[in-house]
Amino acid sequence: MRARLSLLVLALAQLVIALDYNIVYVALPGISAGLGFSPHDLQWVVSAYVVTTGGFLLLGGRTADLLGRRRTFVAAALVYAGSSLVGGLSESANVLVAVRAVQGIGGSLLFPATLALINTIYEEGPVRNRALAVWGAAGAGGLCFGSLLGGVLVEAFGWPSVFLVNVPVATALAWAGRRLFPADGPQAGPRRFDVTGALAGTSGITLLVFLLVHAPEAGWDTRSALLSAALAVALLAVFAVVEGRARDPLVPTRLFAHRGLVAAMTVTALYSATFGSLPYFMTLYFQNVRGYSAFATGLAFLVPAVVTALGTKAGELAVARAGVGRTLAAGMVLGASGAAALGLALTGNGSYLPLLPGIVFLGLGQGAAWTGMWIAAASGVAAGDQGVASGMASTTLQAGGAVGLALLVALSSGIGHGPSDDALLTGIRTAVFAIAAGLCCGVPLTLALRTTTTSAA
Repeated sequence: MRARLSLLVLALAQLVIALDYNIVYVALPGISAGLGFSPHDLQWVVSAYVVTTGGFLLLGGRTADLLGRRRTFVAAALVYAGSSLVGGLSESANVLVAVRAVQGIGGSLLFPATLALINTIYEEGPVRNRALAVWGAAGAGGLCFGSLLGGVLVEAFGWPSVFLVNVPVATALAWAGRRLFPADGPQAGPRRFDVTGALAGTSGITLLVFLLVHAPEAGWDTRSALLSAALAVALLAVFAVVEGRARDPLVPTRLFAHRGLVAAMTVTALYSATFGSLPYFMTLYFQNVRGYSAFATGLAFLVPAVVTALGTKAGELAVARAGVGRTLAAGMVLGASGAAALGLALTGNGSYLPLLPGIVFLGLGQGAAWTGMWIAAASGVAAGDQGVASGMASTTLQAGGAVGLALLVALSSGIGHGPSDDALLTGIRTAVFAIAAGLCCGVPLTLALRTTTTSAA
């Protein structure tokens, strides 16, 4: 019973992380009107969260390993609760952006701590795979239900509600985690924290994610983009040197020799660049091409949410029968087929029904791949390194999403010609077909995992 309750808390934590990423989108018009954001600055309500989450994930993962996974989980949940309360009461645009940055830091602590707890509480094999499937279903549901929940809350209570709803939930998570999770045991050796590596790595990754978020709109040749690129490269070079010499590095170099983990990191980047970019373009399609309201757009994401959740369970069963590599390859093939079918079904009018075949294939593929890639990332990693390994894989997830979305937005913006509505639809279809092509390219990579990870059957 305790193990089941612990899994429920861990799944709810993942649901909160996923919801917090998506729920704010439908509140942006209200936030802009209420706090006086300029059109250019409004993007930072989203981007501040993305930048700090991506930049601090490695640090969050190592913190979980060194300071304790339960302590890190509880602290991160309280950071979420406190920052959400301040966000809901904000009366200034600058304060809200700062709040979103703090929420991102909370996410960078909570995500690897949650994943590391799963990978240490549940034994490697079918038990852990089942736990990862439940955790994955919660995350997939959060990404899709976020738009629906956001629409309901904004229409009923206004934009502050998308922040205030986190306060009781995150507080309850902190309390439940403190009561249910195993106490953090004593460390095998002295607790050393690689301060220089942490500063260099976190700053370098944060600047890199900032560049990927900022440059597509501002321009790659602007002073801010060039300065960010130069500083990111310099800091990451310093990080590499420091990590090679440190007695207790932030990222142990032995993990880069773990071929299964490195392959899984590559898969997470591709997953985020393709599957993870699709909701952005589908939101544009539903709202700007088809004219759906925020609430109707949320309803349109219900089917993807349910199917993706089913896909995570299918992924767990497939790993037991066919292994991680084949499961990931099947997920990529299903996703590519679904994206191609969806691209062909996107039109300026008509009903929702023609979209369903593509949505179903995409959701099944996405869910199966999500479960499989986290099983691959955790397989064969020592318990003491699970936090930083989770941080490494989730960092590539964030970076891959930033790069993929930037490239797809640039591609879709440069394709469309003619009337604005036709140009937008053409650009969206082009991006969806590009996602299908990217997933096809990922199939050989996922098959390579057959030689780097063991089957979890």
